[in-house]
Amino acid sequence: MAPGSLAAGPPEGGSTLPALLYLSRGDVEELGIAVADIIRDLEAAFAAKGRGEVEMPPKPGIHPRPDAFIHAMPAYLRSGDVAGLKWIAGYPDNPAHGLPYISGLLILNDAGTGIPLAVMDATWITAVRTGAATAVAAKYLARPDATRLGMIGCGVQGRSNLDALVAVQPRLAEVLAYDINPAAAQAYAEYARARHDLPVTVCRTPEDAVREADIVVTATPIRRHPTPVIAAAWLRAGVFLCTLDFDSAVTPEAFAAADLLCSDDVAQLDHYREEGYFGGVPARVIDLGAVVAGRTPGRPDAAARIISIHLGLALADVVTARRIYESAWAAGAGRELEL
Repeated sequence: MAPGSLAAGPPEGGSTLPALLYLSRGDVEELGIAVADIIRDLEAAFAAKGRGEVEMPPKPGIHPRPDAFIHAMPAYLRSGDVAGLKWIAGYPDNPAHGLPYISGLLILNDAGTGIPLAVMDATWITAVRTGAATAVAAKYLARPDATRLGMIGCGVQGRSNLDALVAVQPRLAEVLAYDINPAAAQAYAEYARARHDLPVTVCRTPEDAVREADIVVTATPIRRHPTPVIAAAWLRAGVFLCTLDFDSAVTPEAFAAADLLCSDDVAQLDHYREEGYFGGVPARVIDLGAVVAGRTPGRPDAAARIISIHLGLALADVVTARRIYESAWAAGAGRELEL
């Protein structure tokens, strides 16, 4: 298969339709794809988005339970000729029943024919691409001399964001971690020490994890009616804060106090405003894709306090799925199914 080409595809064995490749969660994880490769893929994808080369409508969703969602996330990247859709669910009460908060599937299509090429578990994709998107934003908006990371929420996203940030912020030397569940924060600390040899302070309050941090990531459950706690006074000069949980952790006053507001997709942010979210966020938000593409300035100075609102993009999912698909065929991973 030609690198980066889905239309070329693997051999079809004489069939009128290509084989559909099924990849389980284990199949995806065992490929061992490096987070640095995902970051590079997403940086190129955000630049393409900034140039207007992406078709990605705001994600429609249903909400079968309070604070739960199931979203459809389609995207097409012209420069890579890659198309697909993620069907993803987020149920905050699932961990109490031994189930993951996030679960879903991704369908990758041949952009030239529309034929489905692969169906794969989206758990690993969602975790890793979210951290990689934070890393892309940090590369352009965080101070390069940042040494202290504050993590609010120490679950899957806390770990994937740490893994990605280490790749782009080589001076990180300490982590301040807070989770409503102290045991989760302690497990996170052990992970950071074992995986990255980083010292971790488990904080008793969110404020303790934010006030002295150069980079802050909030990764708590998304709530329809949130009670945010991160105050404007907690944000030190020069901080970069990336919120992954809509407006569930950051107060309206903190959003308003930011010197620069960014989003991974301003169009989707506006869509969610219409749905009742982000009521306290000022309408002066720049788009990360425009920053990466060099069409909009990023950090204005070293002292600027910057908040980037990440909603999670289908673009990141399908670009990551393309790399998984190509790696799987090269490795002989997964199962071929007939359509």
